[in-house]
Amino acid sequence: MNTTILSAVTFVYLASFVVFLVSEATGKGTWEKAARFITLGGFLVHTGGIVLRWVESHQAGMGHAPLSNFYESLVFFSWAVVFLYLSFAWKQAKGIIGAFVMPVAFLLMAYASFSPTVDSQIKPLIPALKSNWLIVHVITCFLGYAAFVLASVFGIMSLRQGDDAARTKAVAEMLENCLKTGFILFTLGIVTGSVWAHVAWGRYWGWDPKETWALITWLIYTGAIHVRIRDGSMSRRFVAILVIGLAAVLFTYFGVNYLPGLHSYQ
Repeated sequence: MNTTILSAVTFVYLASFVVFLVSEATGKGTWEKAARFITLGGFLVHTGGIVLRWVESHQAGMGHAPLSNFYESLVFFSWAVVFLYLSFAWKQAKGIIGAFVMPVAFLLMAYASFSPTVDSQIKPLIPALKSNWLIVHVITCFLGYAAFVLASVFGIMSLRQGDDAARTKAVAEMLENCLKTGFILFTLGIVTGSVWAHVAWGRYWGWDPKETWALITWLIYTGAIHVRIRDGSMSRRFVAILVIGLAAVLFTYFGVNYLPGLHSYQ
């Protein structure tokens, strides 16, 4: 049942994206308002689907948070993107902003729901994942991922704002909020992962591919923060680093899964 609900969310986010595009093309606030509430409705259903999956896990005798496999991580990644978008951009969710952000949520859900390579079944946790650290580590990491993705998206948007001072200011504000939030959360994710690794494997750091690329991602966005402070503006160098950071996030999440390591999704 939960997978049916979550699959439906994919089309809600697609509809939201389309309506945001219409809003931007027509300049009519009615379309923009409709898109915002479609997004909010999709998010609420998305949240309900995750909760239902958790309940169904308990009913199946497994009783773990839906954060343990590739399907569940994709679903939560998408949820995190929309959650942070609504948190930072609800009052400023102009058509073009939603048109840039909602495709990210849609594509993650589409991949989770319709890719033949993604198994959506609820499965028992492997021994290494049977820990209270699972929830806090995964949540902080994926909220960090989502915040970094949004920061990069807003950075790309900043290049095409032209002479619209109000929109440029709004995008810059959301970018900085996402960048700071991502840095704090992803740092917590790395720290909690390190502690969990010590508990599970007897060492804090082992240069596993996921660990290594998480560190690379963290360093890139740390560099972006440094350049932003040094330049004092939305420079092209700053945006270029954000784009590199976006590529690092995607490789840390998707690419590392194809490398041998302790963090590869099964």
